[in-house]
Amino acid sequence: MSARENILARIRARQGKGTEPSIAEREAVQSHLRTHPVSPRPCADWELIARFREQALKLASTVDQVATLAAVPAAVARYLERERLTRQAVCWPELAKLDWRAAGVEVAARAARGDDLVGITGAFCAIAETGTLMTVSGPDTPAAVSLLPETHITVVSSSRIVRGMEEAWQLARAELGRPPRAVTFISGPSRTADIEQTVTLGAHGPYRVHIVIAG
Repeated sequence: MSARENILARIRARQGKGTEPSIAEREAVQSHLRTHPVSPRPCADWELIARFREQALKLASTVDQVATLAAVPAAVARYLERERLTRQAVCWPELAKLDWRAAGVEVAARAARGDDLVGITGAFCAIAETGTLMTVSGPDTPAAVSLLPETHITVVSSSRIVRGMEEAWQLARAELGRPPRAVTFISGPSRTADIEQTVTLGAHGPYRVHIVIAG
């Protein structure tokens, strides 16, 4: 039992409940989510991809778009060349099957270490309203690849761009079932203004976030 499971089990024991939620408990939660009224939301008469690109650029991300997933390695190579960055990177396993060698990029499908400078990931989805990326942790989607390297490159399918946070969580509930250990929302490069109210990029994570939209 993990520390998280142990803590939750102790809470449930104090409530007089079993270690694991019953089917009836889970259904009660799902029923509440299905019937809960949607709160008022801002007007959203924009096109999803255009809005996502606009908002991501405002957050100091850079954005490129290619027609197919097969075109991603060449797009990444152009970005690395333009920024004069190393062509060695770590990536999620799902992206290792792309033809990186033909593009002149060397990738290793593993979690990032402290000396890795470029990390390439996918995204569970992207949120058009805010220009935010949503990733979920798992054995094949290690969070370290997006958090440790100085440069984070994300590949997101145009079909996975949703309107807002509400749609992102709806998609997660529909496709994942149980919540993952961690959900990360990435809104541009890491930044802080703790020191004299001066914005500094890369304080707690990547200096750069580059997004490649496929499709």
